Amino acid sequence: MSFNVGLDLGQSSDYTAIAIVEAAGTDLHLRHLERYPLRTPYPEIADGVARLVREPLLSQRRKPELIVDETGVGKAVTDMLRERRLTFRPVTITGGDAVRAGTTRDRGTTYRVPKRDLVGALEVPFHTGTLKVAEGLVLWPTLREELLSFKRKIDLRTAHDSYEHWRESDHDDLVLACALACWWARRIARLPKPRAIAAAPLWKERTRPTDPPQYLGGEGNFAPGTQVVRSRGPTSAEREMYGV
Repeated sequence: MSFNVGLDLGQSSDYTAIAIVEAAGTDLHLRHLERYPLRTPYPEIADGVARLVREPLLSQRRKPELIVDETGVGKAVTDMLRERRLTFRPVTITGGDAVRAGTTRDRGTTYRVPKRDLVGALEVPFHTGTLKVAEGLVLWPTLREELLSFKRKIDLRTAHDSYEHWRESDHDDLVLACALACWWARRIARLPKPRAIAAAPLWKERTRPTDPPQYLGGEGNFAPGTQVVRSRGPTSAEREMYGV
């Protein structure tokens, strides 16, 4: 299980919203929803996010992943998060068809993510019932209403889809925060798992003669057989060197 924190940084007339989604097998558990009041100063928001991400309950097994929408807020705002030593995944929302990742020296890896990917990451588990909601979330009815209010439009000439009310009002902040967390949780689940490779043995196998040695003449050399037998095991010096 791992926790994913989606952060939608609102602009001057928008809310800033946070959602925490726990990945539990094939299910996603929505554990926390939060909205900052309008016009809350960005330093105060950065301090609050830092406290939340460092909450011990979120770090019992591994550090939570923080995924931040930086589409319209500018580099100065996300730099406040870096000043507080927060590690996060910066996301820029696009109208494209594929996720693109890029790396820069000062900002690390950044992601350009199509709107359809973000919406689908929340919409699919919402409709299939694999998104479980913690009891007592005060903002859950608001999130549900925001999600149901989206209207998808398909351009038949280009096959591209668009979304009404996406970043056009203050009624999508919870959707975006939750979508960011769900998108990253599903992205990690799809990554190939590393394969375990057996380590080479510390001690090589040795051979011993299987037949009577054969005299080769000259200096009295003998040719041994070639049957492979069990390793002799480590000597006392090797045990001390390798700690075995």
